[in-house]
Formats: sequence, C-alpha cells, structure tokens
Amino acid sequence: MASMISLFNRPPQPQLLHVKPQAPAKKWRMVVVSAGQNPRKKLLAEEMKMAAMKLHKIKPGEKEPAGMAIASWEPTLDGYLRFLADTKLIYEALENIVDRAVFPQYAELRKTGLERSERIAKDMEWFEQQGHLIPHPSSLGINYAEYLNQLSENEPHAFLCHFYMTYFGHTAGGTMIGRKVEEKILNGKELEFYKYEGDLPQLLQNVRDKLNTLGEGWSREEKDRCLEEFQNSFNFGGDILRLVLLH
Repeated sequence: MASMISLFNRPPQPQLLHVKPQAPAKKWRMVVVSAGQNPRKKLLAEEMKMAAMKLHKIKPGEKEPAGMAIASWEPTLDGYLRFLADTKLIYEALENIVDRAVFPQYAELRKTGLERSERIAKDMEWFEQQGHLIPHPSSLGINYAEYLNQLSENEPHAFLCHFYMTYFGHTAGGTMIGRKVEEKILNGKELEFYKYEGDLPQLLQNVRDKLNTLGEGWSREEKDRCLEEFQNSFNFGGDILRLVLLH
C-alpha cells in the first residue's frame, strides 16, 4: 500500500459540507463466474491498490513541498488529539456500517482484526488520565462520517473504496506517521492505535481475499465507479490527516 504521507503533498482543500453521492443508487449484484470462462483479469484488491498508489505519486515536474518530508515534521499534541477524535468517528462509522449490513455482503467485512475504534478509545482514555482534554470531532470528521453512511446505503461499490483506503492506509503510511508522533511528542509512548493482534500481513491478505470475492461478479462499470471514488477518499482522509500538524 502506498504511503499516506503524500496526502500532505497537496494544498489544503475546502471543507466538504454535506457531500452526497452523485451517481444513482444501484442494486448490488453478485454473479457466479465459472472457472476458465475468462482470461486472467485483475482482482478487485489489485485494482484498488493501483488506484491508491496513483493518487499518492507525485506527478512529473512536481516537487515535494518544503517541510513536508516526514523527517521535518513538527506534529503537535493538540493537533494529534483532533486527528484521533475525527479518526475514531470514521472507524465507528465504518464498523457500524458493516455491522448493520444494509447490503448483506457488508457482513463479510466484520471482525477483520483491523478495527480501530476501541483501540483509539483506549488511547483517548490514557490521554485524559494525563490531564489532556479530548476534543469533539470536527466538521471534517462529521461530514466524512455522514458521507460514508449515505454512500453505503446507495452505492456499495463506491463505499468499498473508502473501506479499503482507510484500513489499508492506516496500516501503511499511517503507522509510520504514528511512530513519528510517538517519538516527537509522546516520549516513545506506544499507542494502542498502532497495535494489531495477530500477523498484520495475514490480516490484510484476508481482507484482500474478501474484497476480491465481493468483486468477482462486478461489471466493468461497477468497478470503475469504485475506483473513481478513490479521489474523494483521498481528499477526505488527507484533510483529517493534516490535523496532526495544527497548533
């Protein structure tokens, strides 16, 4: 998974208020494909990875903005607490969506071992014990959670893009960012957010397998709708991630 660090490489974007999915509602279709019926096609998780990597790449001729290299970061405690508050809300939204399973196929994504809301809650409890005030989620997190709920009820193909981007992003570049925060502002304190039970590569592969199974019967149009949604996921996630740097 490409690093989330490059989310910082674009200028601040305006807040997305009450964003609604633009494409019409679609019914979820699952089609059984016989073995050998078609030549080898890219699996859904492979296409998702390629779409995410494309967004993280710096275009030819572009340079990384000064001061944005992770080595030069100056994260703040207040900023990180704001980031945690919004991120917990997003994970709660994702977990509630798959638990509620408006589309039965969402149930396949329950209990993956990648869920983070309870672990973030433990970190927040620790910060409170140290005398820090935990902020309420910002409009960025609230708007994104609302968008996820709307999308999950109307466009399951597009919703899975956000599921992938959030979970896989925070296990890759997100973990690197977390380690930097622990080093620079927490004196090496290890946060629960970045701890996983079991073998993380295997947990990720299990999710890839589930996504591939769900995408087996998708049409090209449905896959493209999923992949084009990565830009929105990238924008939402990047805006929340930049909270880490706020004073």
